[in-house]
Amino acid sequence: MPSWLKNAVFYEIYPQSYYDTNGDGIGDINGITEKLDYIKFLGFNALWLNPCYVSPFMDAGYDVEDYCKVAPRYGTNEALYNLFEQAHNRGMHVILDLVPGHTSDQHPWFKQSRLPTKNEMTDRYTWTDCVWNRPPEYSWVAGMSDRDGCFLINFFNSQPALNYGFNEITHPEWQMSYTDPRAQATFDAMLEVMRFWLDRGCDGFRVDMADSLVKNDEEKTATASLWRRARKMLDESYPEAMLISEWCNAPRSVNNAGFHCDFLLNHQYKMTHYGFRYWENGVNKSYFCKTAHVSAHNMLSKYLDELYQIQGNGYISVISGNHDTERISYMLDESELRLAYTMLLTLPGVPFFYYGDEIGMRYIPQQSKEGGFHRTGSRTPMQWDNSLPNLGFSTADASKLYLQVDDQPNAPTAVQCQANPDSLLNLVKKLNAIRSENEDLQADGQMKILVCDDNGVLAYLRGEHTAVVFNPTDKAQTTTLNVQQELFKIGSYTVKDGITTLESQTAVIFKI
Repeated sequence: MPSWLKNAVFYEIYPQSYYDTNGDGIGDINGITEKLDYIKFLGFNALWLNPCYVSPFMDAGYDVEDYCKVAPRYGTNEALYNLFEQAHNRGMHVILDLVPGHTSDQHPWFKQSRLPTKNEMTDRYTWTDCVWNRPPEYSWVAGMSDRDGCFLINFFNSQPALNYGFNEITHPEWQMSYTDPRAQATFDAMLEVMRFWLDRGCDGFRVDMADSLVKNDEEKTATASLWRRARKMLDESYPEAMLISEWCNAPRSVNNAGFHCDFLLNHQYKMTHYGFRYWENGVNKSYFCKTAHVSAHNMLSKYLDELYQIQGNGYISVISGNHDTERISYMLDESELRLAYTMLLTLPGVPFFYYGDEIGMRYIPQQSKEGGFHRTGSRTPMQWDNSLPNLGFSTADASKLYLQVDDQPNAPTAVQCQANPDSLLNLVKKLNAIRSENEDLQADGQMKILVCDDNGVLAYLRGEHTAVVFNPTDKAQTTTLNVQQELFKIGSYTVKDGITTLESQTAVIFKI
């Protein structure tokens, strides 16, 4: 287990929207390097970069054309190596997005695989044996090449699925076992990609759709066997490198597949929707919505169940949001966000913040860009300074920006928030400092529920001596918990005769 994960707090960056240093309207690697001191100032000590590889950008870079080359619009490989070095000089780590399930249809591997004559890439992707053979249980593209067959896709038509084989063979005329050397060779190629970046200073990978590799693999046992090979490679050659999965099933990804962390995210169990953002029949039922008045039980039950199952083997990562979800501010107002961020940074595991969430950037519905569709509204440029053109994101003419910045007069900016001691930004900075200084609140600290009442009051013990208590509702609530030795507070409370009254929208971190 990489030692640095115990106190890691990640900051996710969508490269094209963070900071533009060359005035072309799109963010770049050098822009991230220039902002490292800002990120460190906030207390984040690790970065996750969304894909920055060569791509036709039909899916914002998740359609990779070359795994080992930085897209020219972001800069060069040397610029990325420099980012690794500059981050390390500041005691920070950088992980890259690994997209192992599919490539772009412009990848050289696929250009060879689609040829009608047999070659070394013929079996790098999953093809049927005949263009007319299109089993309905899969998503296929047919008739787009001279090869007599249809290729399986994972998402868009331009994203052919790499061939990792099948666990259950249902069409023996074209399916191969995941143990077949041809299928294993695909994973060998992905291990080489990982080695390429690790040898140049990368600190690990967030793995996109990590559970999707082997097909007909309902229990994901075959897919897990592949990832155990990757973990073995890391343990033997790169013991301080980490793997985090987009799997959303920590017992499978951590215990079975060997990942260090797993996102409890937004596709299988939807923990973030249960707690941080949950709508029911058009009504906001988030635990943090001041008028919802719901117990935290639904939000925490799945999280706690998985947390206990993986104890000692790895971590769960809860997120503020990401490039695939509406921004958290779309569901919660600023007062509610303050409590949500307090929980995010005091739960066990390795937390992740999406760029701009620290200033309350808004989800801005707009026309789809590079396959973003509804997700595009969460990918708008970072808002740096309201005294500068384009809020400081770029010196380019506004018409040339990757996406338009928030044009509302009250658009929050980093400069503005830094100057306001009561801003979300300074709240996040303070919480990160408290977490860094208190081992109870870090990844390995144990968690025990002390109170989880129907009136919305929640309290949990971290480690042996630190507790966190919440009343997110718009009314005062009482609890028998005796709050004392305060470390941090939002709102207010009183203690009398062993009863604590928590005023509306209050959160307290305290020693016991």
